[in-house]
Amino acid sequence: MMESRIKRLATTLMDATTDKDPLVQEQIYNALCYLGESEPEEILNACDEYLRQHDKLAYPHRVIILKAMETVVKDNIGLLEKSTAKVVIFLASNEMTKSKEVIRDWQQAASNVLVAVGQRFINKVMEEVLTKFQPGILPHYFVMQTFANLSVSNVFGMVPFLNSILGTMLPMLGMAKQDHMKSVFCYALQHFSESIQEYLANLDKAPDPTVRKDTFSNEIFSAYEVLFNSWLQHREAKLRLAVVEALGPMSYLMPSEKLEEQLPKLIPGILALYKKHTEAFYISKSLCQILEASVNIGSRSLDVQLDPLLGTLHPQICAPADPSVPLTVKNHTEVLRCFTVLACSFPDRVLAFLLPKLESSNERTRVGTLLIMRQIINSAPSQMEIKKPFILSSMKLPLQDSNNKVKRAVVQVISAMAHHGYLEQPGGEAMLEFLVRQCALPSEPPKKQLPDADDLASDSVQSISINTLFLLSTTVDRMNNVLWPYLLEFVTPIQFTNALTPLCKSLMYLATKKQEEGENASLIRYDLNANLPSPYALTTRLLVVSSQPYSGECRGAAALRLLGVLHYSVHPALDQLWSKKVPLLVEHVEENTESSLSQKEWEEKLLLFLQETLAAVSDNTWICHFVTEMCRQLNSYNGFVLEKNFLYKCIGTTLGACASKDLVQKQLQELLETARYHEEAEREGLASCFGICAINHLEETLAKLEDFVRSDVFKKSVGLFSIFKDRSDNEVEKIKSTLILCYGYVAVYAPKELVLSRIEADILKNIFQYFNTKVLGIKVETKDLTLKLCLIRSICMISQAIYNGVKCGDFIFSRKAELVAQMVEFIKAEPLEAMRTPVRQRAMITCTYLVILEPHLSDPDRTELMDTCLAGVLALPPLEPGKEREESGSDALPKEMLYGDTISALKDLLKSLLQRNLTPHGLQDMFAHLGPWIKSNKEHERQRAVEVSAALLDFYLSKLNVSTVIPFYNLGVLIALFSPRCSDSLASVRQHAVDCVYCLLYIQLCYEGFARDHRDEMVEGLKALKKGLEEPDFTVLFHTCNNIAMVIGKRVPPDQLMSLLLAMFEGLADPDKNCSRAATVMINSLLKERGGVLQEKVPDIMSIIHSKLEEVDEEHIRKAAQQTVYILASQHKSVVVSSLLGSALPFDSHTCAMWRSLATEPALTSQILEQLLEKVNRDVPYKESKCFLLGSGAERIATPLPLAATCALYEIMSAPESGAAVLGLYPPLFVTLLLRVSCTVGVQLPKNLQSRERRSSSHGLAPRSLHPCSRAVETLKVMLARGGSEEVARAVGNAGGWDLMASPERHHDGVAALAGAMARHAGPRLPLIVKNLIPTLSSVFDSQRITTTAFLAELLNSNVVNDLMLLETVMDNMTGRQKDACTLVRMLALRGLGNIASGSPEKVRKHGAKLLASMVNGMDDKDDPHNLVALEAMSSLSKLLDHVEERDIQSMLLHIAIRIRPFFDSEQPDLRQSSIVLFGNLSRFSEGNCEVFFEQILNGLVTLLLHLQDPKPEVVRACKFALRMCGPNMGCEGLCDMFLNHLREERSLHYGEFMNNVCKHLMQSYPEMLNRLILTNLFYFKSNWVDIRAAAPMFIGFLVLHVDEEHCQQVDLDQLISALNLLLKDPVPAVRVKVAETLGRLVRIL
Repeated sequence: MMESRIKRLATTLMDATTDKDPLVQEQIYNALCYLGESEPEEILNACDEYLRQHDKLAYPHRVIILKAMETVVKDNIGLLEKSTAKVVIFLASNEMTKSKEVIRDWQQAASNVLVAVGQRFINKVMEEVLTKFQPGILPHYFVMQTFANLSVSNVFGMVPFLNSILGTMLPMLGMAKQDHMKSVFCYALQHFSESIQEYLANLDKAPDPTVRKDTFSNEIFSAYEVLFNSWLQHREAKLRLAVVEALGPMSYLMPSEKLEEQLPKLIPGILALYKKHTEAFYISKSLCQILEASVNIGSRSLDVQLDPLLGTLHPQICAPADPSVPLTVKNHTEVLRCFTVLACSFPDRVLAFLLPKLESSNERTRVGTLLIMRQIINSAPSQMEIKKPFILSSMKLPLQDSNNKVKRAVVQVISAMAHHGYLEQPGGEAMLEFLVRQCALPSEPPKKQLPDADDLASDSVQSISINTLFLLSTTVDRMNNVLWPYLLEFVTPIQFTNALTPLCKSLMYLATKKQEEGENASLIRYDLNANLPSPYALTTRLLVVSSQPYSGECRGAAALRLLGVLHYSVHPALDQLWSKKVPLLVEHVEENTESSLSQKEWEEKLLLFLQETLAAVSDNTWICHFVTEMCRQLNSYNGFVLEKNFLYKCIGTTLGACASKDLVQKQLQELLETARYHEEAEREGLASCFGICAINHLEETLAKLEDFVRSDVFKKSVGLFSIFKDRSDNEVEKIKSTLILCYGYVAVYAPKELVLSRIEADILKNIFQYFNTKVLGIKVETKDLTLKLCLIRSICMISQAIYNGVKCGDFIFSRKAELVAQMVEFIKAEPLEAMRTPVRQRAMITCTYLVILEPHLSDPDRTELMDTCLAGVLALPPLEPGKEREESGSDALPKEMLYGDTISALKDLLKSLLQRNLTPHGLQDMFAHLGPWIKSNKEHERQRAVEVSAALLDFYLSKLNVSTVIPFYNLGVLIALFSPRCSDSLASVRQHAVDCVYCLLYIQLCYEGFARDHRDEMVEGLKALKKGLEEPDFTVLFHTCNNIAMVIGKRVPPDQLMSLLLAMFEGLADPDKNCSRAATVMINSLLKERGGVLQEKVPDIMSIIHSKLEEVDEEHIRKAAQQTVYILASQHKSVVVSSLLGSALPFDSHTCAMWRSLATEPALTSQILEQLLEKVNRDVPYKESKCFLLGSGAERIATPLPLAATCALYEIMSAPESGAAVLGLYPPLFVTLLLRVSCTVGVQLPKNLQSRERRSSSHGLAPRSLHPCSRAVETLKVMLARGGSEEVARAVGNAGGWDLMASPERHHDGVAALAGAMARHAGPRLPLIVKNLIPTLSSVFDSQRITTTAFLAELLNSNVVNDLMLLETVMDNMTGRQKDACTLVRMLALRGLGNIASGSPEKVRKHGAKLLASMVNGMDDKDDPHNLVALEAMSSLSKLLDHVEERDIQSMLLHIAIRIRPFFDSEQPDLRQSSIVLFGNLSRFSEGNCEVFFEQILNGLVTLLLHLQDPKPEVVRACKFALRMCGPNMGCEGLCDMFLNHLREERSLHYGEFMNNVCKHLMQSYPEMLNRLILTNLFYFKSNWVDIRAAAPMFIGFLVLHVDEEHCQQVDLDQLISALNLLLKDPVPAVRVKVAETLGRLVRIL
């Protein structure tokens, strides 16, 4: 019986193999394997029988069964009976050979079964398969493949059979005519040969250790003859490759003499295949095996084959391997192995072949040859030992190759050579130099590789060389003495600059290692290494490159580290100093980045380090050598501008430390003679060198500068240049420029006590001598820009020198006025249409320092200087975006930076001028010049002028020191100048204007006697107001300007008020409209604040602004209009209200503003609100008009007066000031507006208003919709906000209640959200609201009854109704609505009664019977086509159950449970959810009727468990709840715990795992329920929901998995298997997968 059931189950699964879905097929395979795990013998027999009986079953389906058999055999090989093995072997053998044609998938699957069985039953398998392998008859293709695979999978079992197989097979080779048969014979011979080799290699573990190679040699040779002589010549490429793959392993087994005899034919035969096949890997692999076999037997005939071998193999390496095609890479590896074999046997001839190829013109040939060279250097070291000189000398040509791929290959060869001692030989240095040269290549950005780019690697030559150099230095010990100190030779030559970082790192490592070995003192042996750079050269080079520490992969740190290690070799006295200082310098570099490091600060650190070094050495001879070396290196830095500039500074520093005056003069002369004057950086460098040198050698420096001009060199230059007319002026001017700059630097650096006396007498005299040229005795100024800029800079430096020097004594600078006038001329000469040069900026900086010096400038000079600078800077055109740079010869500067620097220079100059007269008069004088620019109608001029003004006022305040209280007489005028600018069209002007007002008010406070550090709270508030000026939003600007005016009003002294107002009125004519608006705002604000004396003027001002309102819609005009309307309304409120209500709807923005002005004063606002409420309620809310469209009902049209009054209410209450009035009228406002919302849902505008609203919205006039319902909702929202119930409005908004309220379908939900929010946040308001609402329950309007019922029903959800003694009233009213004609009202009434459970649970017990009766009636409501009332009744009953008396529910428990059961599978998700939740709640009352209700739980259990897969998440949550509730009543603790732990609300559920555990507990506790549970599941096989259809068979599968054997009998297996069989045809693959899985599990109950 058992057997037949397993068979039936397996048969059902095997019948389903015809399923086309791959996932289902996979599951059927898994199910069969699962059955096989339990009963391997039976399943294998069942599969055998099935396949034999279903002879016609198509092979793809047979494959699934055979694969399952293979898995069952593999997993249970140790358990199989011999008899079963025989059955399986026989079946697989038949399946494999049934078709004479090759059907690969099918026959391969059968062959795999045989191979699996052969792991243990090799003799039985061979016994069967050998029957299909008869002498003289060509075997089946897969018989041979099975032999081959068996020989690999079971070497020790199979090899003993191979002799006889080979004996039978050899004659068959001649019979094989078809290619695929020949291929499989080759495949078999290849694997036989490999397994024989493995057997022979492991004889110690083999069953028969007497087996020898000779046992198989003759047969293998016979086979070889057929394969080589016949099949290898075949035209089919695949066959030829199969032959080649076999010949390689066969060659090891051939008799030695036969192999020797065949080699002359075999090797050419294999080599010939390279021409016929593009894929060469198999050929190369086989060839390598043949060569190894030949070498093993000591073949003599290889010698003859060597040339063709080398000639054929070499091109294989030259063709680059494609990494994306793995076989090409493998082919390279095999060919290189071939070269290794040949090089070990024939080193001379291989080298004689390879080395000439290095001279080939073909790049690929050279690269390939180098690859082979690297291979044989690495793999044949003993044979290559004596060839080293020969190999090194042959590398000379590749070292000169310019091709990148060749270079990379050479680097790889050098790496190999280093490991094997080549570089220690003569000629090794050339290899190292090549490597360093590659390290010095410029870094290239990675280029996009072309598809056919045959690259060695993606790394650049430079990076691979750097890595190689570092590895050789650090990992190859034998290289230490080769590299040290030789690599030092590459540090100083400039061409190796890019290689400095890796060089320094390698040298650092090597030097440290030498020191560890005790070679500190003799680290660099100059006696043994004549070519090494001197200590002076090394120090100079490493110090100079350190000045740009992040260039070239951070070469600065590497250079400094190396310098630190070499301290003893540089000078013995530097040990202590450098050990301390160098690490600090390195640390500074590493702590910073290129962007964060200050270059100036870094250079100062290095120069200080140099000074300390020179002081530590304290040896004049050493210093002289050092400075000479520095000068010698100067020219080598011609391409490195920044480094050369720094070297000049180093030279200046070192010359300063030099005691020999002659040497100083000699070197200075040399520097002047050799400088490249046409380069700006060179001029700067030379000048700074002279300046630094002058610190210690002022006389020598000045003398040398004068001597040079008189010298022949200078005159020759001038004379020589005059020959070339075009160049003469330019070049001479550059030399003069440099000399002028030198004087400036000398003035700055030289000791002040020495230089002050020389400034006018020597320095300025010489400077102007160079600057002014005389033509025919008349002084002519140069037009050369460089000369002009150098003069300005030099005078600036001189001024700074005087200023710094004056601190220690008085100095009257007699030429000051002349120099200022010269600067003014320079500024005037600059074109006003653009800024092309830094002349203005530099000239103003110079003037800034000049004006500080004594004597004072005269007033005319001061005025001209200010006007010239203001006009020269403020009037410049604005910077055009997009034009980042403007070229102007060599002085191209980023324009934006130049503009910024020039403005800064102007500020500094004006501050410098103001400093001389720090009084209100001085300030007034300054702004007399700036005033026109501040009021300019050009934005860019205003922006610059106000920015400069802010900086000046801030400076004035910071420098102000008031000793006596004096009047700040011009405060009002200045505030009126700046305060309207707080509303300028430019944001930057607005910000700076506030800063100006802020400073002016503090200046006033200082003049009033307050300390400068006093902080006034009001004035400080201006800073906070700046944020409001960032965006050009007029409302924000208005508010901010108003606040600024309030601050001004509070802080301006009374005597300044009138002048301030008068000046403000003038500001109304400001060309910038924003500023005129700001003036209006500020005037109004000032009038409110301080305008008591001007009160009679208010009506006139209001009238003017109101008239402007119709002309232009501006903020300050609207504010004026609001004030006017307020004044009128306080006198004539009825007339104002009536006239405003008569305004056209929708109200325009002016009318809205007027309404809002009525909210200013609470008493007035209350009276106006009462009038408007009366107008809302006076008229009907809508009129019904018949539609003439066919099929349309009546259309509701809003009446105009209530609509206008609602809009007016909105506008008034939207003003914050209306709050007090709204609070006083809260209940009537709330009820009126709520009912207004109710009556406007779905109501339309009158036709005339619809067209007007469309028209006004298209003109942008209506900011808000006029739709009646939207208006009413918005008005209710604003009423709540203004009435202190912001929380209510926010809560309703967060719940989406306002949108719901406007929706005809969901209006009641929106009202409920409002009621809930009122109960939570506005409870004390409710009694009066409820009192006003209850009468509307009998309203003629359905909408009002629905709204009121919804509101009251939701109130019952809160305890607040109980606290306010409203519960009974509201509950009675809800009970009374149960007979309402409107279904929605009845449903809402039930909801309200249910809400008592959450709102006032303690009252439920008292009214329990009444409430339960209402719910049961609701479930039985006959006029309820959509089950709305029933749904609400179930939901409410669930809530009430927690609180009713048990006796009240007991009587109707069963009735309710049976009544709700059909809803579990309802198509409506909310019905499913509510009924399931109610069922869960009912389970708590089952104690009295335990057995009866337990039966109900069992009836619903399967449904609840399956609906955990319900498509609706809310139903899933309900099922989780119900199961948690039912758990304790099921009498199974494990199940109860599972429901409580795994079905928590927030926890995600792994359904399959959960059901597995549930079924385990069910079968342990209620095994007798198995059949009932299965039958209930069968009902869901027809469910509409896919997931439930899939869950049902899975449920059954888990049940049978866990049931005990004795309870299996209760299942009707036939019915179950039939149902599953039917479901196996389900259209959804996921369902079929679960069915197949379950069928596999049924083995448990068979």
